[in-house]
Amino acid sequence: MHLILSLFLLAGLLPAQKKTIFMITDAEGVGGVCRQDQTDPKDQEMRQLLTGEINAAVDGFLAGGADEVLVWDGHDGSQTLSTLTIHPKAKLLMGATGPSMLMDRRFSAVAYIGQHSKANIRGGIMAHSYSSLGIQNMLLNGKPVGEIDVIAAMAGHFGTPIIMLSGDRAAAAELHEIVPDAELAVVKEGLGRYSCISLSAAAARDLIRETARRSVARIGSIKPYTVSGPVTLQIEYTTRNSLPVGAELRAGAQVLDDRTIRFQGKDILDVWTIYRSR
Repeated sequence: MHLILSLFLLAGLLPAQKKTIFMITDAEGVGGVCRQDQTDPKDQEMRQLLTGEINAAVDGFLAGGADEVLVWDGHDGSQTLSTLTIHPKAKLLMGATGPSMLMDRRFSAVAYIGQHSKANIRGGIMAHSYSSLGIQNMLLNGKPVGEIDVIAAMAGHFGTPIIMLSGDRAAAAELHEIVPDAELAVVKEGLGRYSCISLSAAAARDLIRETARRSVARIGSIKPYTVSGPVTLQIEYTTRNSLPVGAELRAGAQVLDDRTIRFQGKDILDVWTIYRSR
């Protein structure tokens, strides 16, 4: 059957499947952004820097052969990007995506733009795992993780590969550990939590554009990152009052101490759904 479908595709009798890239964006990994105050969604310079990197990536993906790019405004409650300035050939996703992170739409590939590293990483610029104020540690099957691992695992659950990341050197190393063939655009290097050496905006955009263009060719050769089930997710909060009263009443949840809770599910989607149901 697969051979017959392939022959039909070659003969032009069936439409080829569209290549759709799901781009997940953040602010802390953007070139030229090194201070916490710069990550405010109202900060105009940060918005321009992030939008410039996103639009460069869209240019690269399209030049590499992608048909569609969906951009998720993933920073601080989806308050950073605007349809006024986003690439005219991209679509913008604003707001929450639900536990599946929209991965159930089965995109051709996922890319991170402006990505930071997980919490407690030396040299990670504003490194954190989902919440810089509320979460001290996040562990997936006992491994310290942040957005990079969780998103990659969720994408992999639906058979979707990670093909690219732009961000600081620590974030690039973090993705390389789990997806060694992904294309990486390092736009800055951390000297401390709020100190960095950054490329110029123009140089960062050129690098991201070319990296995105190359990455499209990796679709089909990069294997999706998967986490074997059952899956445990452990959250250590920064303060005792971050752990909701009655949190242990949720199915699959176990309170370990005043600041730590563990969830268990059959797979990453299951355990993330339990966690996000708070």
